Amino acid sequence: MFKKIIKGSRKHSKSDPTDASSRPPRSGNTGSDLNPHLVVNHATRPGQGKPPSTNSSSPMVPPPMSAVEPLPLLRDTPVSERQNLFMRKLQICCFLFDFTDVLKSAREKEIKRQTLLELVDYIQSGSGKITEICQEEMIKMVGINIFRSLPPASHENTGQGASDPEEEEPYLDPTWPHLQIVYELLLRYVVSSDTDTKVAKKYIDHSFILKLLDLFDSEDPREREFLKTILHRIYGKFMVHRPFIRKAINNIFYRFIYETERHSGTGELLEILGSIINGFALPMKEEHKLFLVRALIPLHKPKPIAMYHQQLSYCIIQFVEKDYKLADTVIRGLLKYWPLTNCQKEVLFLGELEEVLEATQSAEFQRCMVPLFRQIARCLNSLHFQVAERALFLWNNEHIVNLIALNRQVILPIIFEALERNIHGHWNQAVHGLTMNVRKMFMEMDADLFDECQREFAEKEARAQEVEEQREMTWKKLADVAAERGDNMVTV
Repeated sequence: MFKKIIKGSRKHSKSDPTDASSRPPRSGNTGSDLNPHLVVNHATRPGQGKPPSTNSSSPMVPPPMSAVEPLPLLRDTPVSERQNLFMRKLQICCFLFDFTDVLKSAREKEIKRQTLLELVDYIQSGSGKITEICQEEMIKMVGINIFRSLPPASHENTGQGASDPEEEEPYLDPTWPHLQIVYELLLRYVVSSDTDTKVAKKYIDHSFILKLLDLFDSEDPREREFLKTILHRIYGKFMVHRPFIRKAINNIFYRFIYETERHSGTGELLEILGSIINGFALPMKEEHKLFLVRALIPLHKPKPIAMYHQQLSYCIIQFVEKDYKLADTVIRGLLKYWPLTNCQKEVLFLGELEEVLEATQSAEFQRCMVPLFRQIARCLNSLHFQVAERALFLWNNEHIVNLIALNRQVILPIIFEALERNIHGHWNQAVHGLTMNVRKMFMEMDADLFDECQREFAEKEARAQEVEEQREMTWKKLADVAAERGDNMVTV
C-alpha cells in the first residue's frame, strides 16, 4: 500500500506541478536526497542502518511531496498503514500559501485545511497511538506553520509615533483560517492523555517554548488567546519546563519595561502567571518574591498599563493573599511608580490600592501608612474629580476604615488639611459631598482628636495669613519708598 501511495504521488507530481515557493521547507531528515527505498531511523536505536523486514509496520519518513493532492482518509485506511499515511498528511500541511490573495491556490488551500481538520480529529479521538517519529514530524509541521516573522506593528508601518494601543483597531492575520487549526492540533496533542511527556519533551523543548513566547507579540488577539491556552497547558503538563517558562516570561517583561514599552501579549502572559501564582506553595520561595519585586511591581511604570492592569492587579493580589507580609512591599512599590500627571492611571492605582489594603494586616499597614496617606491626601485635592472621588471611596471599605480607626492618631493629622481644603474650595459637588461624609466619620470616630486637628489647622491658617499680610506690607513699603524718590517703578 505504501509503495502505491509513493507511486501515486510521483504521478501527481508529473501531471500537476506546483510553484516551488509553495513547497514545504526541507528539513535535515526529510529524506529528500536519499534513495526513496532507504529507511531512515530517527530514534537512533541499535541496529540503525539495517534494512527493515518486509512485514514491519513501523513508519518511515516518506520522500517530500512536490504537490498538494488529496489522500485517503485515515479512518478508511487499514490500521497498519495509518502511521505512514499520517506522515504523508503532515507533509501536505507543511506547504505554505499566500493568503493575501484569496483566489490564489484556492484548491490547495482547501485540501490543506481539510487535512488539518482530519489530523485534529484523529488526535482528539485517540483512534491510534502516534509513534515517536510521527510526533517529531508533527511538531516540525506545527513549527513550519506558526513560527514566522510577525508583521510590523501598525505604527511601524506608517512611520508615525506609537499611538495609544487602546485606540488601535485589532490586526487580523489573513492566514488565521489555517493557523487556527494548526494551533488546535498542537493544543489537542498537548492535552491528550495519550501524549507521553517523556517523549514529547524532546520536541516541545526550550527552543520551541522560546519561539512560542515570541509569538505573544502578535497583534491578532485570536492568536494570543490560543497561545495563552497552549502555554498554560504546557506549563501544567511539563513540570521540567516550569522554571524555564517563568524565567523566559521574566525576560519578556524586563524588555517591555526598560526598553520597548510595547508588547501585545503582556495581558495574556499575566493571565497565565495569575494561575501559576495561585498554585505557589507556602512558604513562598525567594525566587517568587524576587519576581514580584523585579518584574510585577515595575510593570506599573509603562504608559500603556491600562491594557493589562486588570491581570497585573490580580497577580499582585494573589501574592498579598498568599503572604500578607508582602503588603508593605507592594504598597511601597505602588507609591514608587505613582503617576504624577496621568489621571486615568491614578484612578487605576487607587482601585488596586484598595484591593491590596483589603488583604493587609494591621502590622504591615502601620509600616507604610505615613507615606501612603500623604499620597492619598494629594489625591483628595486633585482637580480631576475622578481621582479625588476614587480616593474618597476608600472610606466605603469596612476593612480599610477599621485600619484607619486603629491608627487615627497618625492618619487624621496627615489628611485633615486636604479634607478642609476640599470642603472650602473643591469645584466638584460630588467630591464636596463625599468629603463631608469622611469628615463626619472622623468626627464621630474621635471628637477630641478631630477638635485638636481643627485647632492646629486654624492656627496654621492664621500663621499663613499673617505671613501673607507681612509680605504685602513689605511690598507696599518698598513701593512707597520708590515713589518718594521719584523712581518710575511699575507695581504689579
